[in-house]
Amino acid sequence: MARETSYFVQSFNAGRGGSLKADAPIACKTATGAIRTAERLALSKLGVVAFSSTGDAEMGDYDDEPAVIFRKGELPSGFD
Repeated sequence: MARETSYFVQSFNAGRGGSLKADAPIACKTATGAIRTAERLALSKLGVVAFSSTGDAEMGDYDDEPAVIFRKGELPSGFD
């Protein structure tokens, strides 16, 4: 079982009724790349979060909680 860490950036825009609408997530190769991407997106998005998840992709076994490495702006309650 080979566990590896994946890095993602998720940005949010205004949705209907004042809710947040998630954009397509962006996969990054490193934590530094994820943070840089998130910082860039934070200039034009309502909210941005970068996080990592560790697990085994072949088995579909991932940690229950992702590790947040960057957050800025308005985010859904799951990222508090």
